[in-house]
Amino acid sequence: MSDDTIRLVTIGRIIRRRRRLLLLLAVVGALVGYGASLLFPPRYTTSASVLLPGAWEERELRTQAEVVTSSVVLDRAAATLGWTGVGGEELRERVSAETADGNIIKIVGTADTPEHAQRLSDEVARTFIDFSARIVGDDTDPEAASRREALRQAVVQANRRITELADAADPGRTVESVQARTELEKLRTALHEAITKLDQADPAAGKANMVVMGPAARPAGEAPPTRTQLVVAGALLFFLLTVIGHLTAARMSRRLRTDPEIAAALGSALLGTVDVPGDRTGHRAESRGPLGWIRRLLGVDVRWDVPMPQTSGDEEGRRIRYRRVCARLRDRLPAPRRLLVVVPDGDETARRAAGQLVAEAGSDPLLKVVGVSVSRPMLPDRDDESGALVVLSAGNWTAAELAGIAEACADARYEVVGIVLAGTVRARTKRSAGRPRPAATPTHAAHAVDAVDAVDADAARGATT
Repeated sequence: MSDDTIRLVTIGRIIRRRRRLLLLLAVVGALVGYGASLLFPPRYTTSASVLLPGAWEERELRTQAEVVTSSVVLDRAAATLGWTGVGGEELRERVSAETADGNIIKIVGTADTPEHAQRLSDEVARTFIDFSARIVGDDTDPEAASRREALRQAVVQANRRITELADAADPGRTVESVQARTELEKLRTALHEAITKLDQADPAAGKANMVVMGPAARPAGEAPPTRTQLVVAGALLFFLLTVIGHLTAARMSRRLRTDPEIAAALGSALLGTVDVPGDRTGHRAESRGPLGWIRRLLGVDVRWDVPMPQTSGDEEGRRIRYRRVCARLRDRLPAPRRLLVVVPDGDETARRAAGQLVAEAGSDPLLKVVGVSVSRPMLPDRDDESGALVVLSAGNWTAAELAGIAEACADARYEVVGIVLAGTVRARTKRSAGRPRPAATPTHAAHAVDAVDAVDADAARGATT
């Protein structure tokens, strides 16, 4: 299986097992997005296009776009609009200009209402055109304009004289006449090109005739981000952060999940794995009360980073696993076979498995269940037991916590003779037709599990003494 497939399976497991928490946090994110939309009032955007006829270079178009957002143009536009509390500095944040293909400058205006946005774009475009025309008019020197006009008239007269000379010349009867007519046509062409360049050099000839390509359209909807977008973005952001938080926590977790890691931490061999039917009422003691009720309501009382429990076989098949563990213990221990079954506190699956193991073992080997705190591991002193059997579930304890249990066993002079891993399975709703379970077995198992609390109390009193 590729890494991508594993990631998708992991994310799917998070969504399935944390769907209540994800739904709640998504609603919280949506409320946060809605609150953010109240802090940022709705905005409406529209644009007006200004056409600049004539030949313009790219840098000239960029200069004209900068003129649109200059303080001179925006101050005049703000004075014309007459909006209360809105000056040129405020319009600088609401107006932008960009160049487009075809010598077009697009003026974009943003306001709090569609009407204001439309009026703002139109007014800035009109003010820009008036300002540009005024600049061209101010830059035109009257004396220079008169000289250009006199030169233009002289060129026209010279062109007329060339035409008269060409008509008066011998129409191609001699070589000299042909050459003269050719020279006259070249002179006419040169004068025509000169007058064309003169017209193009005149700033008032074309570049001052800017036009607005129609009024700005009234916006039909809010400019992004809209309130709906903020609400959706908030819900999606909280959802993704929750998933990423779960993945980060799982990656940083130091809890041991594999059999070799657990066996190495406890310094003993694995004798087998047993199954415990899942019990929805089997919550930890610390999960009771208001906090535990909230955890169960949100579904965070169930581990998500372990595979989904598989459907178990019949009851007889589960009991066979316990019998095989007991048989391995008989092979490893000399008579009389007495063992202390050590169960970490808080591991409900292991407690139930230990009780079932005691019931299946009977008196050979004779098992005594005791709970041990992983934070402060303490075991009663060894009596006539041959050693200790550690029963626990995978994925709940770190290497340091298991090492502490092993040290507590060594301190009380118990040799860890083996490890049994307990896993949760989904019990079938219909009882198998196999051999019925003895009626006394559940009673013995219940007494074995209840005895853990009594042994814990004795161990605590001994540690206090």
